[in-house]
Amino acid sequence: MKKIAKILFGRMFFVGVVILLQVAWLLMMLLQVGEIFAYSNTLLHILSVILVMYLINRQMNPSFKLAWTFLILLFPLLGLLLYYLFGRSELTKKTRAKLDRVDQEIRPLLTEKEADRLALEAEGLHIAGQSAYLTNWAGFPVYRHTGTDYYACGEEMFPAMLREIQRAKKFIFLEYFIISEGEMFNQIIATLEEKAKEGVTVRLIYDDVGCINTLPSHFYRELEQKGIHCAAFHPFRPFLSVIMNNRDHRKILVVDGNVAFTGGINIADEYINRVEKFGYWKDTGVRLVGEAVWSFTCMFLETWNYICGSSEDYERFRPSIRESEFTEDGYVQPYGDSPLDHENTGENVYMNIIGNARRYVYIFTPYLILDHEMLTCLCNAAKRGVDVRIVTPGVPDKKTVYLLTQADYGVLIESGVRIYHYMPGFIHAKSFVCDDEIATVGSINLDYRSLYLHFECGVFMYQSKAVQSVKEDAIATMDVSKEITLEFCRHRLWIIRFLQSFLRLLAPLL
Repeated sequence: MKKIAKILFGRMFFVGVVILLQVAWLLMMLLQVGEIFAYSNTLLHILSVILVMYLINRQMNPSFKLAWTFLILLFPLLGLLLYYLFGRSELTKKTRAKLDRVDQEIRPLLTEKEADRLALEAEGLHIAGQSAYLTNWAGFPVYRHTGTDYYACGEEMFPAMLREIQRAKKFIFLEYFIISEGEMFNQIIATLEEKAKEGVTVRLIYDDVGCINTLPSHFYRELEQKGIHCAAFHPFRPFLSVIMNNRDHRKILVVDGNVAFTGGINIADEYINRVEKFGYWKDTGVRLVGEAVWSFTCMFLETWNYICGSSEDYERFRPSIRESEFTEDGYVQPYGDSPLDHENTGENVYMNIIGNARRYVYIFTPYLILDHEMLTCLCNAAKRGVDVRIVTPGVPDKKTVYLLTQADYGVLIESGVRIYHYMPGFIHAKSFVCDDEIATVGSINLDYRSLYLHFECGVFMYQSKAVQSVKEDAIATMDVSKEITLEFCRHRLWIIRFLQSFLRLLAPLL
């Protein structure tokens, strides 16, 4: 009864009912128009064809075009309504102007040292080209003077996060998709409160949709009283709006501009296995110490100033430590991804790694929902002899998405890709490692929402200490995983295969 009451009186239930009422009202209005005007059905079909022609000529992923075309032509009334509400990625002029303003302020601060670029080019064109993409098209420089530490699970990274927060002298920035009350949350908030009392600037960004079931609506007020400044990304309103498509899926902790953490780990007890939801929760993260932290500082401040409509002296958050005081640990290049810049940075980083691989690519992802380009890239790599292995969950968090994750197994396995199910539980990690040289760890899933709709982040590393750690973790993880065979795909019930085909068609809209 307590669980039912919690659901019925929860924020998600309330806004869900309000949105359903709005959809019902819109449909009723459109149906009434159809009854009044005899030619409305013909008009709807004409509008549907015009919209489909418009979509075909847009520069967007073909999978999105196919999914919307199917829905609009099959159900003109519903399709037109849904596309108007959720199909457009463009924000209002006012919102875009806010984003453009903060972006113009940040970009000049993300400059690259010529010596670092020349040193990387001397390593070889295959790696210099991948890094140059991030510099020239995403606007994020490469750094040499940055140490890296990799964490194979949340319970390894959490103590390190707490230690760094406790050492803070100037500022602490946190940006997370999910924050949930519990042991992890309580320890971090208690420590942040202590640091705020010491005069340390503490700022927290949380995604309002990500936290809709985990935090009360008055959450930010309680933290403000503790001296912790809060900002909610795209606050959820119970009104149909295209802006709700774009969420802040990043996981970032920055301390004093010298230390940063990122990866797949949110602030909730399941991420450190204090509670069990779907078996053992396998996640990964990385700590940076050194110059590359500046990129994460800028990433955070850009989002903060966008939400708050503020502007400030960014240089006051830049550390004054000389580069000689930092460890030189290969090449480190943090990067962010935005759905509003028409550059699919996260996907292109992944495809560049796969396309340039010579011996192997090992991948962790909780969701394997691929567009045609990524599917072809993975298959071609395997066909030319690269050892491509992908680890997905053995225990699902969402059963429908789990079925969709398995929809492309057959094509991948036939091409030589090896698929593993992580048997101890749910793997939430988003990590790549390639040829003992390259690794990336971040928040970016292999699905449409992460690759096209969400604000994301990651770290590209070359010849860093963390690269070998990612590989060792990948091998250890595959040792406790079950390899999937073609028989698994071929002997599934026909209804399952039909459902997977239908879900694959609508995957970009889910």
